[in-house]
Amino acid sequence: MDLVVAAPPDEAFLLDLLNTTPVIDGTVHDGLADSADAKIWMRAHDVAYTNTELATLRQARSTLQKVVRGQTGSTALKRFVDDVRLRPVAGGDGLDWRVDGASGAARAVLAWDALRISSPGRLRPCANDECQLFLIDRSKPNTARWC
Repeated sequence: MDLVVAAPPDEAFLLDLLNTTPVIDGTVHDGLADSADAKIWMRAHDVAYTNTELATLRQARSTLQKVVRGQTGSTALKRFVDDVRLRPVAGGDGLDWRVDGASGAARAVLAWDALRISSPGRLRPCANDECQLFLIDRSKPNTARWC
């Protein structure tokens, strides 16, 4: 059973995370390499800053980039969601699911999975081999190439 537990803001978070390694003038720049810059980025994305959280977020970013590029399988993402638990919450329209224990890395992986389920093939790397950025293709024919 496929269960989507991410919302549109989580998709934006995932895309922002994947795109923290742009190529500028032929050199890859890491927007999370500097602790001060990373702290600002994490706060802006509602991720609590700790050294451990930052290290895990960087590792998740690298793994997600490889998964989206098809360089590794999705089983590599398991360690980022091992501590996540879903909790049912009853509401007026039925059950809703809340995520407990979701770090920034787990949020990104859950957002990736939601896109995998709801929009297969629409999250992808830029078609330019020299570019490190990613896009979510929202065009009807699903043919956006970017760059």
